[in-house]
Amino acid sequence: MPHSANQAILADSVFRPGDDGRYLQWRENKSADARPQPGQLLVDINDPFQLSAGEKQAIAERCRRFNMAIYRLADEKVQEKQLVHALGRQLGLSALDANLRSDEDSVSSLEVRTQSGNQYIPYTNKALSWHTDGYYNRLDKQIFAIIMHCVSPAAEGGVNRLLDQELLYIALRDENPAYIEALMHPQAMTIPDNIESGKVIRAAQSGPVFMVKDNGRLHMRYSARKRNIIWRDTPHTRAAVAMINDLLADDENVVRVRLQAGQGIICNNVLHNRSSFIDSEGQKRLMYRARYYDAVAKATAMKNEK
Repeated sequence: MPHSANQAILADSVFRPGDDGRYLQWRENKSADARPQPGQLLVDINDPFQLSAGEKQAIAERCRRFNMAIYRLADEKVQEKQLVHALGRQLGLSALDANLRSDEDSVSSLEVRTQSGNQYIPYTNKALSWHTDGYYNRLDKQIFAIIMHCVSPAAEGGVNRLLDQELLYIALRDENPAYIEALMHPQAMTIPDNIESGKVIRAAQSGPVFMVKDNGRLHMRYSARKRNIIWRDTPHTRAAVAMINDLLADDENVVRVRLQAGQGIICNNVLHNRSSFIDSEGQKRLMYRARYYDAVAKATAMKNEK
């Protein structure tokens, strides 16, 4: 989205810096939810191919309040990949992101594999640092929702940590509203060219960290990587990034979950990471990941209104 268009949307948003009246009212309502416990996020699903009205409502409500939900299938042996597509469709999610290394159906099979060319950490057993998915995408191709389904956990490790981006926004704005202005700057974070075998396969992408989309929802693009990230060189930007790192390093602020077979995460692209893991001969980690250009809560509401 062009910067001018995003500014027009921001002008009528509770997230606009300087609009303390509307923001404080929203903040009071949001803070009543605070950081959820994993049990508060859990939704039991009987049949992923035919969600009940109550199951859809429960997922949508958790994504509205916390930007994330954790589901648990009644039968963990129901593992065909199409269940991810089915869940997405029933939640109003249809615009899949076909990214590098994804499968032909645009859903990625995340497992340890041999890679040619550039090595991407999701397909290794190494730890993944804090990020939101698609932070390197063009601004008109941002990832707004993710479904990640666990077919099989690793023998050891593979723990995910998650943090609602709205809670991070509150902490930063409470500390210093100038941090928000710095992170909303159109050049706040730049991802350099992605080059493979001397060829640019993705051009450099610059943009804000925090954006407000046309449905009034707060979106975040972020990576804690030390390499291949260029931050705008201002005191407020540097201080804001340092504070983000401190907040993410404190487990008191985050949700910690190790998915088991038949469980999954549905979220509005919240901040997340993954610990390293160890596969055994009889138990290898396999996750199906779908990334969407839609958001869960809005898409579900629109679908139910029809």
